Amino acid sequence: MTMPATITLPGVMDSLYDLMAFVASHAREQGFSVERIRDIELAVEEVLVNIIKYAYGNCDHRGSIEIICKPADGRSLVLEIADSGIPFNITSVPDPDVNADINARQIGGLGIYFVKQLMDEVRYRREDGRNKLTLVVHKTVSS
Repeated sequence: MTMPATITLPGVMDSLYDLMAFVASHAREQGFSVERIRDIELAVEEVLVNIIKYAYGNCDHRGSIEIICKPADGRSLVLEIADSGIPFNITSVPDPDVNADINARQIGGLGIYFVKQLMDEVRYRREDGRNKLTLVVHKTVSS
């Protein structure tokens, strides 16, 4: 069984590429398809950009972002993303009305919606002054 792998980098845009490469590399090692890796990359990029722009964007400090990749049951990958920025529960954001006329839609929220749609599970908790987001993705798309 493969052990969990961890990366911790500053919560700045310059870290985005390395954080994304770390996650994609572990998904590849676990045998995820190119399509599923793209799903993972899109979801993780959305989460990371939100952390950098919003969790740390209005803070007096720029903390770090920690990602833990854990293989689970041979069919799934668990990603734990932690930051010490402003508390924000991604799971509490209501889904936008994607069927509404484009001019009638509220601004924002689509990225979070995509994260929820692309990942099989999305969980949030605030623990020890940190936001902890858990994303679970299966090798095959759930219906």
